[in-house]
Amino acid sequence: MRNKKQPEVLELLNDFIEEYMPVAAGLSENTIRLYKTSFRLLMIFFYETRDMDAERITFRDLDYKTIQSFLDWLETERKCSVATRNIRLAALSSFASYAQNRNLDAALTFLNSVRKTPVKKVAVSPRIFFTRDEVSVLLRMPDTASTIGLRDATLLSLMYATGARAQEICDLKVRDILFEKEVTKIALVGKGKKSRRICIARPCAEMLKRYLVWQKIEQQPSRYIFSSRTHEHMTVSCIEALYKKYLREAKKQNPSLFREKHYSPHTMRHTCAMHMLEAGIPIMSIKNFLGHAYVMTTERYAELSQSTVDKQIKAWNQRWFQDTTSTPETIERKCNIPDFLK
Repeated sequence: MRNKKQPEVLELLNDFIEEYMPVAAGLSENTIRLYKTSFRLLMIFFYETRDMDAERITFRDLDYKTIQSFLDWLETERKCSVATRNIRLAALSSFASYAQNRNLDAALTFLNSVRKTPVKKVAVSPRIFFTRDEVSVLLRMPDTASTIGLRDATLLSLMYATGARAQEICDLKVRDILFEKEVTKIALVGKGKKSRRICIARPCAEMLKRYLVWQKIEQQPSRYIFSSRTHEHMTVSCIEALYKKYLREAKKQNPSLFREKHYSPHTMRHTCAMHMLEAGIPIMSIKNFLGHAYVMTTERYAELSQSTVDKQIKAWNQRWFQDTTSTPETIERKCNIPDFLK
């Protein structure tokens, strides 16, 4: 029997979060944030169900029964969807593989427990997108006479013109824009650090150029294009807040529009894809434009497009037959979570 001291769960988890994910694996900030949330929830689970703080958790505690209990707890107590439950399981699986490679004896039970846990099937729901009227209204909401308003109008316009993910927009720098006589090209870096270069429409390009000049950063290639009041590098949460603000105002001013219950910055990406498809752009061209890894992802928009008529009829009916629903809220308790997960 070996007496070699094994690394603790938190020691390996810290290396996984701080070094492996951003450096070796090259994962996005958004993915890292999702994984951090997953492990914070795991530690809250141990605190609430076993009265154990984070420092006491060992790999031996992460057996099959515990993993199952944690995933059930997510769905029943935290009201997580099946899709979110699967994201938490993916985080555990990725860390288990990393830990097993670093320390076979300690993490083998954990890895086998995760591998035996099946991913639940998720019912595919129709993707939400904006109508052309809604896009037109939303793009006109910011007051372009102010610096913040011009920034927001440019950002919204660029997200529609490119179909880019929120993180891709946050990471854009001045050097990623190439203004040519006939066309403007943008270099985007997506999931897995995969890059693509796309062209944008002239009105969006002109607004972008105006914004860069307004900000006096057109000659500073290393500057991020979009910043907040407090950070030079805008965050996804800032874009989410921006969308909530303008959608709230747009709904108030246009009660017959924006009738879906939930919108997000990703809705604009779906909208771009749908409008390209409806304009007759080939599926493979849309796939490359959006940076999808698999054409099956893009083909979901084709399925959605065929159901557009049913959706419009349903929306028309809802104008006459009111439907009210309520959304539950969840409560989070404190526990001894390490700083690197915050």
